Amino acid sequence: MKTIFDINFEGKKALIRVDFNVPLDENFNVTDANRIEAAKPTIDKILNDGGAVILMSHLGRPKGKEEKYSLKHILAKTSEVLGKPVKFAEDCRGEVAQNAAAGLQMGEVLLLENLRFYAEEEAGDVAFSKELASLGDVYVNDAFGTAHRAHASTTIIANEFPNDKCFGALLAKEIESIDKVLKNSEKPVTAILGGSKVSTKITIIENILDKVDHMIIGGGMTFTFIKALGGKIGNSICEDDKMELALEILEKAKAKGVQIHLPVDVLAADAFSNDANTQVVEVNAIPDGWQGLDAGPKTLEILKKVVLNSKTILWNGPIGVFELPAFANGTITLGEYIAEATKNGAFSLVGGGDSVAAVKQFGLEPRVSYVSTGGGAMLEMLEGRTLPGIAAILK
Repeated sequence: MKTIFDINFEGKKALIRVDFNVPLDENFNVTDANRIEAAKPTIDKILNDGGAVILMSHLGRPKGKEEKYSLKHILAKTSEVLGKPVKFAEDCRGEVAQNAAAGLQMGEVLLLENLRFYAEEEAGDVAFSKELASLGDVYVNDAFGTAHRAHASTTIIANEFPNDKCFGALLAKEIESIDKVLKNSEKPVTAILGGSKVSTKITIIENILDKVDHMIIGGGMTFTFIKALGGKIGNSICEDDKMELALEILEKAKAKGVQIHLPVDVLAADAFSNDANTQVVEVNAIPDGWQGLDAGPKTLEILKKVVLNSKTILWNGPIGVFELPAFANGTITLGEYIAEATKNGAFSLVGGGDSVAAVKQFGLEPRVSYVSTGGGAMLEMLEGRTLPGIAAILK
């Protein structure tokens, strides 16, 4: 796997695909600069070598050129994070981009306008890729969040750099972390899968059953399993058409010697509201009119033992409705167990939008081994797929 650390960028212009698709408020201020900060090590390495940096990214889903999606809005924040002025090209192609790239001196950073202002980006257009490629000497892909898309700037462009392409520090770390769970894991390996639907996790479950010793199933998808096993789930969320699939998963796990841990009790509520009445009940005896919204105390005690005995932990999805404070305890407590296991030497990888949001919200991010920056991309890797953006560099 060729990374930026295998190349000396002195005198070279590095064309870096970053994922600066960051949230902005109504005044176009960046509200979360994590993705910009995540790219800093790659940019710093190239500049320290004596090279120059040309950054290309998308922002949002513009329909043509839309002012609100201009990357000029993130220029000030990018300069602040990098600790140096960043130049801006008001286009990512044509004379404007060519002149800006040609005039770039070593040690300088240039940000190109939003790639998605052109339909050719998402279409994976070859001519558009060649135009982008002409701006730099080396192509660096550091955008894990878009590595599962065969777009012009993430995949097709790599063909223009047969010998001068590599992974950035962030993308290399993402690949390494997922490989650590799927290919080079230290046992026992525990996967924690939460969230509301079995249907969105089924391919992950099928792909990782051969690689884990324990699988903890939590969150809303619990109730599809419990109902399939004959339990009473009250008004809890359930995918009735996936109950047979749930039973098949339990059978497959048993055949492979994987221990599945379903909740034994839940915190149930009489409404989906923070102010609802609540009671702790057995998971398979939820009264009519009530719904399970968080893991119960007995369940958390069982999970504590499993997590603290694990050497490799994958966490994808919360185990309760953590957005409502009344039902956040299970997810916070589980996060604390994972942090404790990590402190004791386990490797912990957190990925998927909601679990990433939870570790950030509850201050757990510095206490786990790695938090993935790419929701969809990570899920596809866990499903066993080869991502086009990664394959293009390895080719």
